[in-house]
Amino acid sequence: MNPHTTPVLAISLALGTTITISSNHWVLAWTGLEINTLAIIPLISKSHHPRAVEAATKYFLTQAAASALVLFSSITNAWATGQWDITQLNHPTSCLLLTAAIAIKLGLVPFHFWFPEVLQGSPLMTALLLSTLMKFPPLTLLLMTSKSLNPTLLTAMALASAALGGWMGLNQTQTRKILAFSSISHLGWIAIILVYNPKLALLTFYLYTIMTSAVFMALNKIKALNLSTILTSWTKTPMLNATLMLMLLSLAGLPPLTGFMPKWLIIQELIKQEMTPAAMAIAMLSLLSLFFYLRLAYHSTITLPPNSSNHMKQWYTSKPPSTPTAILASLSILLLPLSPMIHAIV
Repeated sequence: MNPHTTPVLAISLALGTTITISSNHWVLAWTGLEINTLAIIPLISKSHHPRAVEAATKYFLTQAAASALVLFSSITNAWATGQWDITQLNHPTSCLLLTAAIAIKLGLVPFHFWFPEVLQGSPLMTALLLSTLMKFPPLTLLLMTSKSLNPTLLTAMALASAALGGWMGLNQTQTRKILAFSSISHLGWIAIILVYNPKLALLTFYLYTIMTSAVFMALNKIKALNLSTILTSWTKTPMLNATLMLMLLSLAGLPPLTGFMPKWLIIQELIKQEMTPAAMAIAMLSLLSLFFYLRLAYHSTITLPPNSSNHMKQWYTSKPPSTPTAILASLSILLLPLSPMIHAIV
């Protein structure tokens, strides 16, 4: 790829995200989403591998369909109410169409099929962008329209996402697919609380972004695309492997790590809203994803891989430490004691 291309694409991604999150008009928000989609496609397909080209095509088709639905929803609303303001989404059909469109963009169940396939065909750092930055603009639209959305529909989609994200990740060996199903599962937690407490949904997304970024950057450092690579990476980066285990357990939501905070606060809020059955269901469903996080954590700490003669051990070489990875890893492990302060700020 041309060296000038990457800065242009990075600026386009920042511009598209900024336009969408700061706009009040539907057409401006749609424009931002389109800029984002067009900027990420070259990053997905830059390896020119058939799988990467397939991933870019799938991503383009699903995002184009979702953007068309967003536009259709806003036009229907403007036709019925005369309002182009994002916060004035009052028409019931428009609300339903927008929920479907944003669910497609985010990869919520039942519109999740494209997401694991696209992540599997993308490089690790592009997969990181798809799992975090690219979900921020659609989520902002949901937050701005949260008062108009159907809580029953969102709760059903959230529980289905938590169930399917955990269930489908059980038998995976590819790290990108595991993290894709992990993302679907976390989106379930965000969606279930969105209508009742939008600020808590945003806090959950921020913490998810920190933890996922740390895991992706660690996996990128050790070039781990599947579980067998993680098995043999202890010789190359022993300290990073130990940290990776803690980051994965944090992503699973185990105390006393950062990932426990959003789940704790969401369950507390759901009980306040008299949704104890939903809180119990989503807490039980998170045990499914806990299984594959524990499996990943186990693979990252094991020091004697089976059939070691078939594996090429990569021995430790002194490499410059990555400061962003270190900062994100610290945040993804140690933030739980600060939860009262974080919750008060948000």
